[in-house]
Formats: sequence, C-alpha cells, structure tokens
Amino acid sequence: MAKLVSKVYGDALFEAAMERDMLSPVYEEVQSLQTILMENADLVQFLNHPQIIKEEKLKVVENIFKGRVSDDLMGFLETVIEKGRQKELPKILDYFVNRVKEYKKITVTSAVELSVEQKAHTEAKLLETTAFVSLEVTYSVDPAILGGLVIRIGDRVVDSSIRTRLGEIRRDLMKLQLA
Repeated sequence: MAKLVSKVYGDALFEAAMERDMLSPVYEEVQSLQTILMENADLVQFLNHPQIIKEEKLKVVENIFKGRVSDDLMGFLETVIEKGRQKELPKILDYFVNRVKEYKKITVTSAVELSVEQKAHTEAKLLETTAFVSLEVTYSVDPAILGGLVIRIGDRVVDSSIRTRLGEIRRDLMKLQLA
C-alpha cells in the first residue's frame, strides 16, 4: 500500500510539474526538501504525531515553506497533509526524484571512449537543445556502431552512427534497379 501511495502522489507531482514546464525547478526544490526532512527529525516527528491536528501541521508547514518553495510544491505539501499521508512524504519524494531521473536519463553511446572535452561539448549541446536545466548522462562504448553517436533521452533515440548510415545507404542501393 505504501508503494501505491508514493506512486500515486509522486506521479501526480511529476505530471503537474510537467504540465507547467517546471520539472527542473520542482526537482531541485524536492531535493532540498528531502535534505531538510533528513536533517530535521523534530519536524518529521511533529508531522507524523497522531495527536497533533492537521490544521496545526498545515500552519507549521506554511510558516516554514511558504515563500521559500513554489506554489505548486506548497500546494502539494498541503494536499499530502490534508489527506493524512505525511508519513509517506519521504517515500513520495524519493519516488518523484527517481521518476525525474528516469525521465531525464540520457545515454550516449560512442564507438570509442570520449575525452573529457568531448563529453563536456556533448553535454553542452544537449543542454542547449533540450529543456533540461541539468543532466545525468551515462556514457558507454560500443565498437559495433563504427563511429558517430547514439543518444537516448527517455524514449527518444538520436542515432548518428556510421553503422546506421551504412544501413540506410544499403537499403537505398537495394531499391535501385539497373536498367
């Protein structure tokens, strides 16, 4: 059940952030919120205390976070507390962070190991051409692609490998008919 709660609430936060094109800022705020909750056991204990009414919890959360986090995250925190799901908040935030990392996951495959400069140039180009503010790039080497790069961003693939280009040329040549 706890996994279902974290998934439902984490997905809701993810979708809301995507709709408003605020994924990166909300992601950074959630990471800060996770740090705050880890460093302040008293706050967590207060939020989870069964004898403290929701209104008091909401007041404290509002006093601490209002104006310091986006309205979207503030509304999300209020909803979690109003629904009595504050005990699940760390798991919800973990789920959200993992979902964002999976969404932002970028894999770059090359035929040979890229130098530090090449990696930096590739990351700069990716930041320039995507809506991401920060990236987590995984590099791998596959000599079978012969040259070029294969870049996977979530479910999208940009394949500029020589292997793919040779395959396209081969298909084009197979279509030609000699007269």
